[in-house]
Amino acid sequence: MRVALFALGGTISVSGGPGRDGGVPRLTGAEIATAVPGLAEAGMELDVRDVQAVPSASLTFAQVLDVVAAASSAVRNGALGVVVTQGTDTLEETAFLADLVWPHEAPLVFTGAMRKPTLAGADGPANVLAAVRVAASDRARSLGALVAVNDEIHAPRWVRKAHSTSTATFVSPNAGPVGHVVEGRVRIMAVPPRHEPLPLPAEPFAAARVALHCVTFDDDAALLGTAADTCDGLVVAGFGVGHVPSALAPVLGTLAERMPVVLTSRTGSGSVLRNAYSAAGSETDLQRRGLINGGMLDPYKARVLLRLLLATGAGSEEMAAAFVRHG
Repeated sequence: MRVALFALGGTISVSGGPGRDGGVPRLTGAEIATAVPGLAEAGMELDVRDVQAVPSASLTFAQVLDVVAAASSAVRNGALGVVVTQGTDTLEETAFLADLVWPHEAPLVFTGAMRKPTLAGADGPANVLAAVRVAASDRARSLGALVAVNDEIHAPRWVRKAHSTSTATFVSPNAGPVGHVVEGRVRIMAVPPRHEPLPLPAEPFAAARVALHCVTFDDDAALLGTAADTCDGLVVAGFGVGHVPSALAPVLGTLAERMPVVLTSRTGSGSVLRNAYSAAGSETDLQRRGLINGGMLDPYKARVLLRLLLATGAGSEEMAAAFVRHG
């Protein structure tokens, strides 16, 4: 059985502190794999490749899609599945982007680490072993992209990094893990919904700029004044079920006449509602003004989806339908 492993940067690869030249010593993909106890006995051949050795905070949409393209090539060349190791800072977003466009039955599994390999209790080796097992498992086929950490398997649509340092940082508040790795066995407890992959953009992502505005107590419209002049789309992280101060409602309505504006909740779990409240600034009022309901997508995932849709030239009806499907 052959699994492809693509190693990016991140904590899982950091082998020490800053060097004399200011650079950070990093492990190669082969070195990461060699340090995994039990991997050699698992009966899987690894095709290890090093790509984009940068912190995940510096990853771009284009770089992630390049990795997806390389992963697709590996599957076409016979890999049962693919593992991507990267930093955890943006893993919830990169995995979601990959899931939106991944066309194969073979699993594409993202993993990382919260503790450096040099620290006591480093979690990288266990996460890599679990991810490789998931990538090679028949049970994970046709589930799209997945996240394997802490012996849990999460769907990118739901997963969030919820703690800055804990090794149990990744959770799926709305759904829970879709599976677990137990004594080396992959157990899928719930099958995440799958949709037709979205098309890949022909134009550079730089041509699709999407802002994210988190609504706060006593917020006003000043920060939104130039959005239409500098951005192609906007995601609003509203209060609770999708509310904003009444003073923001007409400003957002005007913006929605010029570009797509997606309404989400800043709470971290739960859904934006559709017609429970009707006051100015409520979800009903904002939708009447043209905002797109983001459903259960958190603001960060909504921004990924909106930017991909803009980059592929989707029209307003296509965008609304995409958020119904994925939200």
